[in-house]
Amino acid sequence: MPAVVRGGRKQAPTPKKAGKTTNRSARPAPRGGRPPHADVGRVPPRLGIAVAAGVVVLGLTLTMATGGRAQAFSAAVGQGVDNQLAAMGFKLKAVHIKGASPEALPYVQRALNLRRGQPLARLNLAELQGRVKAVGWVKDAKVVRLLPDTLVISVTERERLAVWQHEGRAAVIDAEGQVIPEADPGRFPDLPLVVGEGADITAGEILPLVVQRPRLLGRLEALVRVDTRRWDLRLKDGSLIQLPAVDEESALIQLDQLDQRSRVLELGFARIDLRDPEMIAVRPRDGRQVVAPAAGGA
Repeated sequence: MPAVVRGGRKQAPTPKKAGKTTNRSARPAPRGGRPPHADVGRVPPRLGIAVAAGVVVLGLTLTMATGGRAQAFSAAVGQGVDNQLAAMGFKLKAVHIKGASPEALPYVQRALNLRRGQPLARLNLAELQGRVKAVGWVKDAKVVRLLPDTLVISVTERERLAVWQHEGRAAVIDAEGQVIPEADPGRFPDLPLVVGEGADITAGEILPLVVQRPRLLGRLEALVRVDTRRWDLRLKDGSLIQLPAVDEESALIQLDQLDQRSRVLELGFARIDLRDPEMIAVRPRDGRQVVAPAAGGA
């Protein structure tokens, strides 16, 4: 009796075609003719970075666990990581310096002392930042590493305020009285001149009051610090304006009002004394002294 299975009679097996074999392990070659295992041994960039980071962590762990006895191993690991990153293209190719003036730029470049092709991972950013901040032109700096091949240095430069003359020497200073040693005073003839002991640290207070008065500023030759407590304004025509030790702004307002009434800045007086808030003493070239009441006085 023929065998019976569910769903009908048992089917005879279909004979295989002669000459055709099936090999599931054989795969067609991909387009381009590359064999399927041609990429074996190549490490993707992201995987390479992850592996390098893992090796660094391992080296640090061993160093800490052995009390520093694995220092040589750690150094070798670091060199291996550098070589791996360098092989992946992480070498210094470009340095961008932002915020530095043409005068300051050469000093910043020399302080960095970088060369093309250095391993980017080996650069100590804190050390580089310290070198840049040691430049007199620089008030602050930040160093950023941009993978795969770039460093960006952002510089905050000291703002030139005046030329300070003291004890036969001249130097460019900023608003805080900080000397910029690399700056040649002779290259900045338009900066105001401040003279005397203490003039460097107090110039930032008096100069804004003078700069906002164009008639006075245009005639100014120098601001002279007297007894480290007050200022004399020396004009180009030889006139001398004596300011009080306190409240210089009120005294300059009195000078403005006097100049509006009599154009005193154009008359070439030998001295204009503003030290007394109740009166203004004006001395002509011939030595006579004329006293005028201060604004609002009798």
